[in-house]
Amino acid sequence: MTFLHSVYRLFATMSKPQVVFVLGGPGAGKGTQCSNIVSKFGFVHLSAGDLLRAECSKPNSTFGELINFHIKNGSIVPVEITCKLIQNAMETSAANQFLIDGFPRNKDNMNGWNNTIGDQVELLFVLFLDCPENICVERCIKRGAAGSGRADDNLEILKKRIVTFKNDSMPIIEYFKEKNLVKKVDAGKNVEDVWFDIIELFKNI
Repeated sequence: MTFLHSVYRLFATMSKPQVVFVLGGPGAGKGTQCSNIVSKFGFVHLSAGDLLRAECSKPNSTFGELINFHIKNGSIVPVEITCKLIQNAMETSAANQFLIDGFPRNKDNMNGWNNTIGDQVELLFVLFLDCPENICVERCIKRGAAGSGRADDNLEILKKRIVTFKNDSMPIIEYFKEKNLVKKVDAGKNVEDVWFDIIELFKNI
């Protein structure tokens, strides 16, 4: 490889948006910790769930009814819709570093990402917030009781979401772990301790 070719490849890589996937079960604290990362490290937070809910609330949305069906059933929205919403959000942002929260959630998501956006970004790592199921349930029920306004913050849907996470999302985390791209944090601890661990992961980026 020539020197000029090496320089070209370096600049091509540097120009790509940098992405960190943030994965964890419902109630693992993804939103809370993403907000902390945004404040301290300047990343832009793109929540797949928030993007879907925002699209669902648009009066004339083509996908609103379908998205709402999947949210209420604790199932996964078709990847083409989710990828399109994420890509649009990235393209309209002036930032170059993104936290993509709650995605990819299954193999179909990952394949869709690879086929549409994957080669256009640099994946830094996957932040896995590993939280015990009982704590996840307790947090979500408490959040719902406090008036989160989320249709999925109730026990019936929550149980479905946890099963979906175990069956569909954990294999994705294992896939990235084999590529040495997973950074796991014990998310069952209190918020401040989890945040301290996350700072250690991000401060050298």
